[in-house]
Amino acid sequence: MEQKTVAIIGASGLIGSALAQAYEGKSWKVIRISRKAKEVSGQTWKVYSAEAIVGADVVINLSGASIARRWTDSYKKVMRDSRVGVAEDLASWIKASDQPPRVWVNASAVGIYGDSDDEILVESSVAGASYIGKLCEDWENATSLESSSCRVVNPRIGVVLGGGAESWERMVLPFKLFIGGRLSSGKQYFPWIHIQDVVGSIMHCVDTEIISGPVNLVAPQPVTNAEFTKQLASHLRRPAIFTVPRFALKLMLGGFADALLASLRVDPLMLKTTGYQFRYAQLQQVLELEL
Repeated sequence: MEQKTVAIIGASGLIGSALAQAYEGKSWKVIRISRKAKEVSGQTWKVYSAEAIVGADVVINLSGASIARRWTDSYKKVMRDSRVGVAEDLASWIKASDQPPRVWVNASAVGIYGDSDDEILVESSVAGASYIGKLCEDWENATSLESSSCRVVNPRIGVVLGGGAESWERMVLPFKLFIGGRLSSGKQYFPWIHIQDVVGSIMHCVDTEIISGPVNLVAPQPVTNAEFTKQLASHLRRPAIFTVPRFALKLMLGGFADALLASLRVDPLMLKTTGYQFRYAQLQQVLELEL
């Protein structure tokens, strides 16, 4: 059987490096793509260009500057260029290719839905009117290939939990220091997913030919911020008596505070209906594994 090839943009990040290892474990050839030339023993690295994806059966793009900081006008441009700009590049390269990839997986985020209270959000739900909602919508629209034979998947990734995840480390540390607590009212839904399920579900999307377009990558049992806080504090045997008020978050984080406090009751409908088996469906399983 001919060896398959996957090209991963963002392969040095948490999800990208984990995906690369998973595909190597399946005996795929893995091409890691970065902006700057790299040489790592036992790995194939290529510089970001149209030539870098030539011959790949699957292209996975995970690029995107972190949203977890204050959104100045200059940084908004960085966020947009690293998402929409890269997607536009890839779309133009794939359209022009004589041998396009079979599948293009281009990351998106659950932030596309915007603050939705307790509404259950599935892949067909409308995009929100917030800044991050519009950014994600433009990001996904940039992956349109029209009549190309390449299948496009837009995984809308939730908050990633697990060792090495920036969001996870930031959430756990205050509790370890006895200063953890809920954010604002705590009633907002928290769309989490474990890193192993991010990797597993992306590979499931690649292998499942009926999947295209948006796919919610979140655990099937969402919790509110208050419930997350309660379970995390209980597992660490720490108090959770503090509350970080909305105005304080706005002062510290600016526009990012609105994204942080958005209620997103996201349902992984596509993954469930196509038979993906979650390794970590319940928050308690993650806490027992990671802490």
